[in-house]
Parts: sequence; structure tokens; C-alpha cells
Amino acid sequence: MFYEPVKNNHGLSKNPFNSLVVPRPIGWISSIDTEGIVNLAPYSFFNAVCYRPPTVMFASGSGSGPDGMKDSLRNIEATGEFVCNLATWETREQMNQTSASVSSKTDEMELSGLTPLSSNLVNVPRVAETPVNLECRYLKSVLVPSWEEKGQIFYCSG
Repeated sequence: MFYEPVKNNHGLSKNPFNSLVVPRPIGWISSIDTEGIVNLAPYSFFNAVCYRPPTVMFASGSGSGPDGMKDSLRNIEATGEFVCNLATWETREQMNQTSASVSSKTDEMELSGLTPLSSNLVNVPRVAETPVNLECRYLKSVLVPSWEEKGQIFYCSG
């Protein structure tokens, strides 16, 4: 099958691009805002991209704030730190809870009943219930133009 994503001419009920690279891990990104409120959000477009230096990235669609960003990206750009926790089958219910749109003043780790653990290298809590927690320092964001009206995709790496 050949289709052009900009034309969306695949004739299927769902966009096939979302299922081309599967299964993919879920990067459960924890961040804090400048007031110390914890944000926790799952990102399926996430991965490790190199090991020298160790670097991870995630793609964040546009958010509802006036700057067009989701809370995770806004927090990371403001504080320079985040933790990429790997979601597991056992944490799937809590992960789904953290995908809901809630006020940026809501501590999503507390809301979902997860246990925050102090990190060793960054000032952002990690999720105790996950076996892998990558403590990250923010490197950069790249705004990728979109042809869709919804807008923007930001790639964040650290």
C-alpha cells in the first residue's frame, strides 16, 4: 500500500502511520513546574535515540495552553529536568489515569495513587512502581511544522 500522509489517502478507518512501529514502549514523563507541582504523562512516541551520550526523546503534540505546549514540555523547558519512567503492564491503569486532561495545578502522581521517589541526579520525582527511571537533563526542543490545523509537534530530548 502507498499513501501520502499529507493527503490521508489510505482509505482505512485509522491512520496506519500510528501502527507502523509497534510495539513501542511508553515513556511516562515526570516533570515539575516552577512551583514544584508534579506532572506525569504517558508518551507513546518516545525512545532512546543513542547511548553516547545516553539520550532519550519524546514527541509532544500541541497542548491547550496559550503557548500551544503541553504541561510536560512547558515544565521541562522551564526547569531543565525530567524523568522518563517506563510504564509496565502492571502500571497500565495508573498510566491511563495520567493521560486525562486535568488542571496543571493537579499533582498527577498523587492523583493516580503512585509513589514518588526522590531522584539521584535531578529535582524531579521518579515513579517507584516502575523498574526503569531515566533521570534526564533537558537538551533541546525542536518544533516540527504540521500541515494539520491542530498544529504543532515538539520533540524534546535529554
